[in-house]
Amino acid sequence: MVTTATVKGQIVIPSSVRRKFGIKGGTQIQIQTDEKSHHIILIPITREYIFSLKGKYKGKGLMKTLMEERRKEREL
Repeated sequence: MVTTATVKGQIVIPSSVRRKFGIKGGTQIQIQTDEKSHHIILIPITREYIFSLKGKYKGKGLMKTLMEERRKEREL
């Protein structure tokens, strides 16, 4: 599929792709880039995507780091 970017850099995601990945109005899209291959990767942040991350970062200490960052933000 090919789409054209507008002057503002906006693109249209075809309806067949939106249906396939559950993209609706207001769905947030995470944008990643692969510098080596010059690819732009769009990841819809849907309920299914969030559930797929469950347990992925278990034991990494991310919650402790997040809480420390929040505490520092409140102190400013």
